[in-house]
Amino acid sequence: MRRNALTMATGALAATLALSACQAVGPDGAGLPTSPTPKPRAASLSAAPSAESVALTAYYARVQRSLLTQGLLRTDGGGADVPFSAAMLARNFERIAFFQEYSSAGGRLIARENASHLTRWEKPVRVSIQFGLSTPDDKQARDRAVLSRYVRRLARVTGHPISMTKGEGNFHVYVLNEDERKAFGPELRRVVPGISAVSQDAVINMPRDTYCLVFGRDPANNGQFEQAVAVIRSEHPDLMRTSCIHEEVAQGLGLSNDSPQARPSIFNDDEEFGLLTTHDENLLRMLYDDRLRPNMTAEEARPIIRQMAAELTGGAV
Repeated sequence: MRRNALTMATGALAATLALSACQAVGPDGAGLPTSPTPKPRAASLSAAPSAESVALTAYYARVQRSLLTQGLLRTDGGGADVPFSAAMLARNFERIAFFQEYSSAGGRLIARENASHLTRWEKPVRVSIQFGLSTPDDKQARDRAVLSRYVRRLARVTGHPISMTKGEGNFHVYVLNEDERKAFGPELRRVVPGISAVSQDAVINMPRDTYCLVFGRDPANNGQFEQAVAVIRSEHPDLMRTSCIHEEVAQGLGLSNDSPQARPSIFNDDEEFGLLTTHDENLLRMLYDDRLRPNMTAEEARPIIRQMAAELTGGAV
């Protein structure tokens, strides 16, 4: 299984699109809302899932069983078996916070990693969650509780004002099934006016091996997110939905790339860890440290990164 983080600039919006995808492994080998309503317009077509959505529910259940059988999707946060040094932490932060894995070319997305700049939120982050009609009340309650606990954890780790809201918010999490997501275009264009066709296509025509995605909007192209939208498949079993919540919200805060060297981490293609780890908490602490500034390059930030990594691990870089 491979998890990809995709970042892409889309014209004047300077929108960063971070996408999580799992491929080639598994049982088959293979503006803001004006209303605080908890159900997006796209979900109002029907609560009855299509045969395609039903099949995806069964497929993702098999994927989760396969991953767990392989000892993947760990929830322990890392331990003595996965130590990391100050040098490793500094290296991983630079690769994850200062690079984009994908680019837009010719109206499509291509795997082309390129250097970027540091992007994070300066404004308070207000997180809302909306569900399609296909999501039962008990699963809505569970996901809302998971997200609420996670948001409190992120606020504590980063020291940045991050909180849940029942109102409009500026970081929107949508939990939609296949049918609701395919009808999501009008709502997506309303939430993100001027969103590019490439970004819309990444959401509307999400392939089966893309489990969830997030994109953040940096309208002034100054390294400051002002809006983010995450889309999570409601067909996922509980652990995979929780894993998507952990990765996409963290990526939407500014850790948008992946690195095969990052361990223990959710910012890795190998799916070893399903939930945010102690290593990842350190990445977030570094991202929101006042010594760094939005729009810094890796070269400008490198001495500070090395100092922070040494402080967090108690070792020298």
